[in-house]
Amino acid sequence: MAVRLIPYLVMNGNAKEAIQFYESALEAQIVAQMSFGDMPENPEFPLPPEAKSLLSHALLKVGEAELMFSDTFPGQPHQAGNQVTICISTDDPGTSKRFFEALEHNGQVQMPLQETFFSPAYGSVIDQFGVTFQIFTEAGKQK
Repeated sequence: MAVRLIPYLVMNGNAKEAIQFYESALEAQIVAQMSFGDMPENPEFPLPPEAKSLLSHALLKVGEAELMFSDTFPGQPHQAGNQVTICISTDDPGTSKRFFEALEHNGQVQMPLQETFFSPAYGSVIDQFGVTFQIFTEAGKQK
């Protein structure tokens, strides 16, 4: 049995913007996306007009990994911050550097990308959407 962990990011009405950002910053590919308006209607729970363009689900492929997204349904509480931390593991310091620099744009560096005892290039950054990323380069696998 194969088990995968897929981080799921719930955004506050800006999932489309976040997807575009991660598509560029992480060299990701959009695999699928659906808005609340694309879903079958439920007469018991009518969809507010402002929700129709919001994303109910999206899937991005980042290298061999996946990220899932949705917007918070209108009226539901949203909490931005460190409830989800994503570790991006690479075997190439150059790739780690590109990802770190892209994510730090309009974000906040928690730990600069640097050589550590456990990684030739490790750092932590909170991006412009409040998501915390750890960039980890596997030791001994550099190209």
